[in-house]
Amino acid sequence: MDQKQVAYLVPTTILANQQYEAFKERMKDYPIRVEVLNRFVSKKKQEEIIKKLKLGEIDIVIGTHRILSKDAEFKSLGLLIIDEEHRFGVKDKEKIKSLKTNVDVLTMTATPIPRTLHMSIVGIRDMSCLYEPPQNRKPVQTYVLEYDSEVIKEAITKELERNGQVFYLFNNVEGIERKAKEIESLVPEAKVTYAHGKMTGKEIEEIMMDFIAGNTNVLVCTTILESGIDIPNTNTIIVENADKLGLAQLYQIRGRVGRSNKQAYAYITYKRDKIINEAADKRLKAIKEFTELGSGFKIAMRDLEIRGAGSLLGEMQHGHMDQVGYDTYCKLLDEVIKESKGIKVEEEQDITIDLNVSSYIPDSYINNNTQKIEVYQNIALCRNEEDIKNVTEDILDRFGKMPKEMFSLLGIARIKEKCKEIGITKITQKQEKVVFYFNPESFTLDIADLIAKYNNRIKFSTGINPYITFTLKNTYNVIDEIIEFLK
Repeated sequence: MDQKQVAYLVPTTILANQQYEAFKERMKDYPIRVEVLNRFVSKKKQEEIIKKLKLGEIDIVIGTHRILSKDAEFKSLGLLIIDEEHRFGVKDKEKIKSLKTNVDVLTMTATPIPRTLHMSIVGIRDMSCLYEPPQNRKPVQTYVLEYDSEVIKEAITKELERNGQVFYLFNNVEGIERKAKEIESLVPEAKVTYAHGKMTGKEIEEIMMDFIAGNTNVLVCTTILESGIDIPNTNTIIVENADKLGLAQLYQIRGRVGRSNKQAYAYITYKRDKIINEAADKRLKAIKEFTELGSGFKIAMRDLEIRGAGSLLGEMQHGHMDQVGYDTYCKLLDEVIKESKGIKVEEEQDITIDLNVSSYIPDSYINNNTQKIEVYQNIALCRNEEDIKNVTEDILDRFGKMPKEMFSLLGIARIKEKCKEIGITKITQKQEKVVFYFNPESFTLDIADLIAKYNNRIKFSTGINPYITFTLKNTYNVIDEIIEFLK
């Protein structure tokens, strides 16, 4: 309505057509002109659309990489929407940058690529997560297994018996026709068809329209299936040689089923007796682990851990992050971003605490090393009492009643937070005496009040490094006494 134009960029021609139909339907009551630009459109029509784009006679254009061509110029582009963002390479993104100097950009994806996800986490981009699935959706039941023709036959038969349709992903153009014939002989009642990216636009369109209409019920195809195709009646997907596919790719492919209120099934298979490399094994485990709806964010986070974030500008896929560690890298970047926004960065004070208490996570309480490290990290990231309460509740909920050592660990986290609030830099214990060192610039002390409460149990020492010596009543209860004293 602001006299600006909208470009809606999608990775595949099939998806462009689906979105075009949806947009036309949505906008039919408004004076908004919608057009589609991809290789299905005739050359003459393409030229006409490009001419109208320049003149501002088209409001919304939906298309593939064709939108990024040099000849595609806009009269006044206001909004760029990038659908399935993970499907566009870094070079495409550089082209997009030249297209959008003063344009609002909305990127959408179920599994953002590591660099984009990382930019969102550190605050360079705004991010919004949709966790609520559409009504009546059920998580896809996922099986990761060795290839077995009997299992495949049963899966296809079961789906056809409930009048459903099946996607069979076979990512090899040369052998796809042979695979389609193999399925025909395995399940004679199936109406099998196949599609791949080397076909002409018209051929793919006819095959897909036939499949959507229900004239065929098993579609053998390559990863052209990956992007956003919406066929609610297809609720079983079989993936062959899944170990050769990426993690985000597998998640996207599985997302092609389960788009209605029916229970959907995904069979992720790999060659029998094949030795799978470590990275592929991690990917298959992750796809099995993250089955609940809205897991794309977790999948992307796992991908970020496996691959690293890459540099923020230019085409480099990997930066120097591995040399400084991910946490340090994010911390440095966060400081720079805050500085550029004019936000004052508070220097974090490191507090040394040396007490005669055992504070750690015993193996008898948490024996999984990964979970143990995760809990230590969560405690280290606590910044206030509320954070500590949340972490404590989470630990109790996951692992049950805590041992004494665990309580001590959380107690030390509380002490650190109190010390930061009042300017204490170091605490050491010598038998029944605890010494508190403080920064005189940030430490305000009501000596009269302390003497009234603790009498001869406290001593003050002034000088370059002033400190207070506090005598404990009971050495068995060190942490509670210190917390009380700090209050």
